[in-house]
Amino acid sequence: MLDRRSFIQKMAAAGVALTIPGVVGCQSMEGANARPNFVVFLADDLGYGDLASYGNPIMETPNIDRLADQGMRFTDFHSAGTVCSPSRASLLTGRNPYRSGFYYIAGSGMHLQREEVTVASLLAANGYDTCFVGKWHLSRFDRESSTLPTPGDHGFDHWFATAVNAFEGPENPNTFFRNGERVGEVDGWYCDVIVEEALNWLKNRPDPSKPYFLYLCSHEPHTPVEPPDSFADAYDSEEVNQLERSTLYGGVDRPERDINAMKKFYYGTVTQLDAAFGNLMDGLDADGDEENTLVMFTSDNGPESPVNFEESRGEWDDFSRDRSFGTPGEWRGMKRFPYEGGHRVPGIARWTGQIKAGSINESLINGTDFLPTMLELAGVSLPTDRALDGVSMLPAFQGRVLQRPGPVYWFFPAHEDTYYRMPHMAMRDGDYTLLAWLPTKDPDQLIMDWLKTSELDRFAMFNLESDPGQSVDLSEEDPVRLAEMSGQMRSFWAEIKDDSPYWDSWKMK
Repeated sequence: MLDRRSFIQKMAAAGVALTIPGVVGCQSMEGANARPNFVVFLADDLGYGDLASYGNPIMETPNIDRLADQGMRFTDFHSAGTVCSPSRASLLTGRNPYRSGFYYIAGSGMHLQREEVTVASLLAANGYDTCFVGKWHLSRFDRESSTLPTPGDHGFDHWFATAVNAFEGPENPNTFFRNGERVGEVDGWYCDVIVEEALNWLKNRPDPSKPYFLYLCSHEPHTPVEPPDSFADAYDSEEVNQLERSTLYGGVDRPERDINAMKKFYYGTVTQLDAAFGNLMDGLDADGDEENTLVMFTSDNGPESPVNFEESRGEWDDFSRDRSFGTPGEWRGMKRFPYEGGHRVPGIARWTGQIKAGSINESLINGTDFLPTMLELAGVSLPTDRALDGVSMLPAFQGRVLQRPGPVYWFFPAHEDTYYRMPHMAMRDGDYTLLAWLPTKDPDQLIMDWLKTSELDRFAMFNLESDPGQSVDLSEEDPVRLAEMSGQMRSFWAEIKDDSPYWDSWKMK
């Protein structure tokens, strides 16, 4: 972990102006008279269409829906990646995940490097208490003799984390570390355990007058999907069967074999997650600082696919896939896919007295936007020594449509099981989205070399306003727009290749 002098030197090298702890930050929100607290809750593999407030007719999510009633629900909110580690890196750094080297999930040497500057580091240097609880997945700090950075090295004063998911199962997880020390088995389900830890930290802070940043990352509803029986059994009914048959919400492909009996586990897990989130909100509101606390709820990517889509040749065990009943709503694609459903996710923000209750905003928001938003509200300067891809959400919070300075980009997860025939890059500009493919990789070529040397070689273009399912390719119909968008995408791809690291340890073919 960095000592204070090294930490300040790191911030200074990044061009960050450190304010004096306790100084009032940005005053751009009407009536704001103190730097707000920040609470971010990140679900894992929760689809755009998995919440009742986003139109799901089956799953009951009253607590998350209440957050939307109390604040703002975004209809065009996106994770910055299509799998977990890339999107998590972007949320903390404000940078496209490829810039920081997250071409896939953390592992085989790939990690969030110490040189990256995170929103937690910047807030901690400016008088905030910072806490991380839950799934980290930005380094394998749990390995013996690991020297990789931990959450503590990236600005979190207190952390209680698993390096990856609770793959042994979400009940009584045994892979948690607290501030670098292995905890051992913890009683309860993952989502409840992290909420309890977060509220205990909040209650026992030495100086409760300080503002804070609390970041929670759940396991749920990631596989393995194993909720308590009480939650699963609530969906074991003919009424649920009828609803699913009559709505076909999202049109998600299912395996040819009958997995109907498995859906109760996923539906129950989402409701279980909602209950844990409700406990968190009850604890936060009991603290009495509701009008000075910005709470945001979202997901790290789209829902897990229950079948092997033609674009991917990855193989999963039936137990994992058969319980994956998440939906992207009307959007095409699932987790891993640069199609819209792979990264369009729920996004809800509540800031009592500042964000209009019950409001809906159609602005395009991306996971890169958390850092600039929180820094503006805290009155902290942005880093000036590196490229940032995010913009502040404040105009949207104020009820306006956010005007972005340029397109937004997403990448596929570069891995031997996913590069096969999948689109490799997506770009959004207004209502239009452009998908692009890299050339076929030589079987003997390392993925790292293929990424660093390949050029985009074919495209497909869609209008999401008229074609949310991305089924009508407009590239031949509108060659002028295609030429403009593909030119922008080629330029960004060249910039990313120059900016992103080469992992010598990542030797996959």
